[in-house]
Amino acid sequence: MDLAGLLKSQFLCHLIFCYVFIASGLIINSIQLCTLILWPINKQLFRKINCRLSYCISSQLVMLLEWWSGTECTLYTDPRDYPKYGKESAIVVLNHKFEIDFLCGWTLAERFGVLPASKVLAKKELAYVPIIGWMWYFLEMVFCKRKWEEDRKTVLKSLLNLRDYPEKFFFLIHCEGTRFTEKKHQISMQVAKAKGLPGLKYHLLPRTKGFAVTVRSLRNVVSAVYDCTLNFRNNENPTLLGVLNGKKYHSDLYVSGHIALGKSAAKDISKVLKSKDVTLKTKVHLTQARVFSVASYACKSWMMNKED
Repeated sequence: MDLAGLLKSQFLCHLIFCYVFIASGLIINSIQLCTLILWPINKQLFRKINCRLSYCISSQLVMLLEWWSGTECTLYTDPRDYPKYGKESAIVVLNHKFEIDFLCGWTLAERFGVLPASKVLAKKELAYVPIIGWMWYFLEMVFCKRKWEEDRKTVLKSLLNLRDYPEKFFFLIHCEGTRFTEKKHQISMQVAKAKGLPGLKYHLLPRTKGFAVTVRSLRNVVSAVYDCTLNFRNNENPTLLGVLNGKKYHSDLYVSGHIALGKSAAKDISKVLKSKDVTLKTKVHLTQARVFSVASYACKSWMMNKED
């Protein structure tokens, strides 16, 4: 181990880092509390200020991953999609298998300059956690209790409030709802079998209701849905403690903007779809061939039952 690696593993360094994070985080939370007076006067100014204040907290965690531990995150994507990243708001669907998934999601947002305003669909309990939870509250994060009967109205209301958000953002969703474990995977596949759905080898059965209401609520606000898959090389099992100790991990992130391509394909044939000289049957066949095929290319899909 070199000298830098030795220093990063020392408890004193961890103590200093935690002190700076907690002290600065609480100061920023206090400033955010003071900005509440701006909400009834100028809501958009309130949002812009809180985006910058929140970035002071979230950027510290991204720094911890990229600079302190030196973790490498290699991005794989279609060159046609790449120029659009960061220039449009988008829903980011990411698998949830590792302890630092959220940090990799934040790293993606940071690379394209949308970290300050980026959102997540998070558990309600996190809203009461000092620093991170309070920061999310002022960023108008969408919180849920994971009970659809209770979440239906609150989640919908929170999402609709984002329709006039002044900043570009990534909305991160873990459709699996919880982190992947072998025990949870077995239970999930039992549910899938009971519903007549195909088994998944590396993922839990996704919870579709939250994703569906997010897409509907943010229609015409987000321009694309990014299908993301994260994996770590050499069977690495990254942890927050490992990152704090300066351990370097190697991750690969595959990002596909299927829905954005589908939207582009729809624009290409918009004149035909609007034409009164083309029959409805022909328009349906054309949409299936030119739009749905592009949007669903390389995607795994299955039929949804009524109860889903």
